[in-house]
Amino acid sequence: MEKIFEGKQALVVGGTGGIGGALALVLAEQGAQMNVVGGSSAERLMRTERALAKHGAGARCVAIQLADEDATAQILAFCPRTDILICAHGPFLRKPLAETSGADWRRIVTMNLILPGTLVSAYLGGMIERAWGRILLFGGTNTASVRGFTTTTPYSASKTALGVLAKSLAKNAAGCGVCCNVICPGLTNTEYMDEESMRYNRENAPGGKVLTPAEIASFALDILKNPALNGGIFPIDHGIELYRV
Repeated sequence: MEKIFEGKQALVVGGTGGIGGALALVLAEQGAQMNVVGGSSAERLMRTERALAKHGAGARCVAIQLADEDATAQILAFCPRTDILICAHGPFLRKPLAETSGADWRRIVTMNLILPGTLVSAYLGGMIERAWGRILLFGGTNTASVRGFTTTTPYSASKTALGVLAKSLAKNAAGCGVCCNVICPGLTNTEYMDEESMRYNRENAPGGKVLTPAEIASFALDILKNPALNGGIFPIDHGIELYRV
């Protein structure tokens, strides 16, 4: 069976668990040389590295505290070149807008928009030179278009802005073999969530159909495989509409 990403370098930021972890495994199955950045658990990082190594494509994993000021520099030092860039990390904040501090804004915008934006800028030139590249960014639930939010404004504004980033890259790199798209997952249960969060997902997902990281990863692979998809924003959410978010 052909491995469609044989010989390609892939970098997954936030790839030791959740959606990023599932996508890292899918890419390894397709022959990509994996470079994974995580930061919350050394044990999870080692477990991910062992799981990826089973696919024979080789894997390198590193722990980087993504909230650090020099996180981008550390990532670029770890992985100077990549053909496939996945930004699956993004801290969530739920707080009324009137109670959101400047520190909240800086942390959430830095992690969810500035970090992926800086990485896209850093890797884009090399992808254009090689005439091939795939970039996939992860938005949030209901962030595929501009709308208002009551308790997640910094997070949702940052995730919505990723669509501008993807469309800007498509405009700059159209015809160069480089594609950038955004997936906006619906309510998805991961190993990072507590019981209260999972119960919220079950109660609010359309038909009670909570998504799994593997489902999102499968859809993501289809996007990465298709060179005709560029600058797209794809909600994978069973048509959910959350009115108080």
